[in-house]
Amino acid sequence: MRLLSVRLIISLVVGITVVSLLFSYYSVRVEENDLRRDLERRAEVLGESLSGNVEHSLEKGSPRELQRIVERFGHREHLAGIAVYDVAGTRLAVTPGIAGLLSARPPVVAKAIVDNLGDSEFTRLGTASLHIYVLPLHSDEKIIGALAIVHDTGYIARQARTVWRETFLRALAQMVIVALLTLLIVRLSLSGPIAHAALWIRTLRTQRGSSRQAIPQLDAFQPLARELATIAESLNRARSAAETEARLRQTAESVWTPERLAVHVQNKLANSRLFVIANREPYLHVRRGRNVEVMTPASGLVTALEPVLLACNGTWIAHGSADADRETVDAHDRLRVPPDDPRYTLRRVWLSVAEEEGYYYGFSNEGLWPLCHIAHTRPVFRASDWECYKEVNQKFADAALQEMAGTEHPVVLVQDYHFALLSRMIKEKRPDARVAIFWHIPWPNPEAFAICPWQRELLDGLLGADLVGFHVQSHCNNFLQTVDHALESQIDREHFTAKRNEHVTMVRPFPISVPFAELKPAADSAHSNEAGRSEILRRLGVEAIFMGIGVDRVDYTKGILERFLAIEHLLEKYPVYQKQFVFVQIGAPSRTHLKPYHDLLVDVSAEAERINRRFQTSNWRPIVFLNRQHSHREIESYYRAADLCVVTALHDGMNLVAKEFLAARDDEDGVLVLSRFTGAARELRDALLVNPYDIDQTAEAMRRGLEMDSEERKQRMQRMRKVVREQNIYRWAGDLIGQLCEFRVTPVERYQEKREVDLPAA
Repeated sequence: MRLLSVRLIISLVVGITVVSLLFSYYSVRVEENDLRRDLERRAEVLGESLSGNVEHSLEKGSPRELQRIVERFGHREHLAGIAVYDVAGTRLAVTPGIAGLLSARPPVVAKAIVDNLGDSEFTRLGTASLHIYVLPLHSDEKIIGALAIVHDTGYIARQARTVWRETFLRALAQMVIVALLTLLIVRLSLSGPIAHAALWIRTLRTQRGSSRQAIPQLDAFQPLARELATIAESLNRARSAAETEARLRQTAESVWTPERLAVHVQNKLANSRLFVIANREPYLHVRRGRNVEVMTPASGLVTALEPVLLACNGTWIAHGSADADRETVDAHDRLRVPPDDPRYTLRRVWLSVAEEEGYYYGFSNEGLWPLCHIAHTRPVFRASDWECYKEVNQKFADAALQEMAGTEHPVVLVQDYHFALLSRMIKEKRPDARVAIFWHIPWPNPEAFAICPWQRELLDGLLGADLVGFHVQSHCNNFLQTVDHALESQIDREHFTAKRNEHVTMVRPFPISVPFAELKPAADSAHSNEAGRSEILRRLGVEAIFMGIGVDRVDYTKGILERFLAIEHLLEKYPVYQKQFVFVQIGAPSRTHLKPYHDLLVDVSAEAERINRRFQTSNWRPIVFLNRQHSHREIESYYRAADLCVVTALHDGMNLVAKEFLAARDDEDGVLVLSRFTGAARELRDALLVNPYDIDQTAEAMRRGLEMDSEERKQRMQRMRKVVREQNIYRWAGDLIGQLCEFRVTPVERYQEKREVDLPAA
């Protein structure tokens, strides 16, 4: 750093000196030119004022009079003298001071007489620097002589030397000041921050301090600061993973981690690659003014699958939906992600507004979503939506096939009900591919699914996969029963497979979950959670002792209205909780341009307002409805602060809110009230299970949770957290991909011989 400071100072001194000299040269030249122009102007004025008298005396032929005139005007500032010449160039009169200098006629005199124009020149006679201005003299428009006005120009040179000297001294002072300021700036802005950064890195490396300490401020080195942040995060993750693995080995536990998942999948894939197809993309590019920002959507799917894609240089194929997505891809609609450490490929597929309306909002969310969720909302099926659904599935299949070109035995993982036809489309072109589809929502009974006019086409598309996954076993049972009712196939209920056209499809349950991390000791967590609750209630403007939390998309399957009615019933039946209990409902808006969702949002808001009007006081209201998107970090603070979390879904494949609540409660406190119609209810037996349609039962469960003994709360929470910890999202991904990779694909030739499509119109 000292050498850098010396180099910087020398460079600045040299640079300032050169700039100062150039500027001084320019300033001196400007000053000299100004002085010369001023001198010429004064000579002209003096010549004009004298010419009349001199011409009169010259006409009279009076040398004595001429001499008297030149002597009288020959003593002005910087004026060396005056001389008068006749037309032949003979000197007639001259100021004594310049008589010796003008012993010979200057050339400018003859030129002015010949040209009959005033003329001037700067010249040097002997040691004197002079300016001579010559003005022709006339009589009756006839040239009779010339008047020469001579100025001493030595003062111009003296003025230039003064400017040079002052500029040099000024530059010297500037160099000293700049050197001192440079030393100060380097010390404050460079040396200090760099020293702090070096100390911070050393602390991380040697583990002599907290690896979670804030990154030092490096305003002058923002790119370096960003890289330091990335390095720190990578180091923290690696260290945390190493510590976790060491602890797990010591306790002989087999908890799945991102690192274990990556190694597991690498071994399973061998030389193949993984291709994930999902409607949602892991990174979005959003325009903020003139800048483009990268956003990571809140998604458990991204959390689960990104470690796998990072480990195997995989490809994620998704709908490019953000407004700046097109600006960030290459000519093949690809880009490498994550942005800070690109290690896998994101392939974006573009959909028109009409395609998105028909495929996503229409067939998927107005048709399949209510069909599969038994929530008493009538599904809507339109032929135009079905056509869009088929076209978009084909568009994604084409993109996947392009990405898989050149890859032997690719492994394809298709996500959710948006792509029921995709597996068959891929298998027809690439029989060597191992294809799985995971259905994240429930599968209804055969009679309910038969409502769909295109159930046979959907089932045939799904059976193109080698593996179909659901959250729970009952959904697997419903699926096989539906296939048995609708298609010609062979169902093996012992091994849970369906065989159609010589292709065998396995059907398996894979309960999805959430990440799980040990964050802090329970005692510290309890204290911080109490403080967090007080801060949340203060921010919401309510005073209460107990707090409940609900986190849902505003969707008719989530039972939000039933939940509010249960809260109202609790306050009616047990008035002691009035002014004591507040329920915070985080309700993210969802698909609001669809009428059922728009109407539901209006109903939920109105119901919350009705109940609040009935019970509220000046500083308390029973329900706080937060109708906006919240980040994971924001939601986690509510989870930690709540006495109970209420999940009253009317029908749900799994419901990860319940598991997120448990994962967040590192204080091992809190109560989970859980709908028995969720997939999570199969695993979380220590939750207070309720029928969300039974308002009294739900209210009683909330009362029991608020009054439960602390030891019972702790034991229940510990058992449920153990389930979530052992069955985390990384295990879900590992089991799903592991079973898919072990599947023996049908040989290409045999597949092509036996493949027959026989789907008469429904």
